[in-house]
This record gives sequence, C-alpha cells and structure tokens, in this order.
Amino acid sequence: MATSKIKKGDTVKVITGKYKGTEGKVIAVKNGKVTVEGVNMVTKHTKASQSNPNGGIVHEEAPIDISNVMYVVNGKVTRVGFEGTGRDKVRVAKKTGDKID
Repeated sequence: MATSKIKKGDTVKVITGKYKGTEGKVIAVKNGKVTVEGVNMVTKHTKASQSNPNGGIVHEEAPIDISNVMYVVNGKVTRVGFEGTGRDKVRVAKKTGDKID
C-alpha cells in the first residue's frame, strides 16, 4: 500500500457526511480508513469479560474513509504532498509550503 498522507496524531477536518466540519485528532489509520477522536460515534453492546466485568453499552469511534478528511494546518484545511526522495522524503502542506514532519 502507498504511503498515507494522513498519519496518527494529525489534526484533520471532516469534509463530508454527518460529521462535516468537525475537527479532531487521528487515533488510528488502517486500510484506507481513519479513526478520528469524537467523530462517527457508534454504540456497541459488549459482553462481560475480564477487562469489562459488567459488560453493557459502550460508545466509541468507528473508522471513516481517509478521502473524507483533510489535514488541518493553522486552522485551515490543506492538501498534503511529498518533497524529496528516499530517506529525505517529507510531507508538505500544499497551501503553506510548510514541512509537516
């Protein structure tokens, strides 16, 4: 799979769907999907286990497609590009030209 332009810990803004306009921190990135803090909340009914002895209803974030979020820099959304080659390759915010990491 190609290098993802969004990584864990990035601040992103949801650009489409029920949570459009919501900003949050990326918790996880997997298989072209991202899990964003406080976005796409779902209710799960869990069985009792050692880690959760009572079981019950749990509210947690569900993954959304990576194409539905955009990277946020200085409060504005921007596309992400790459500069350099090999080991010197870094992510760059297209709008500002700033290096991300």
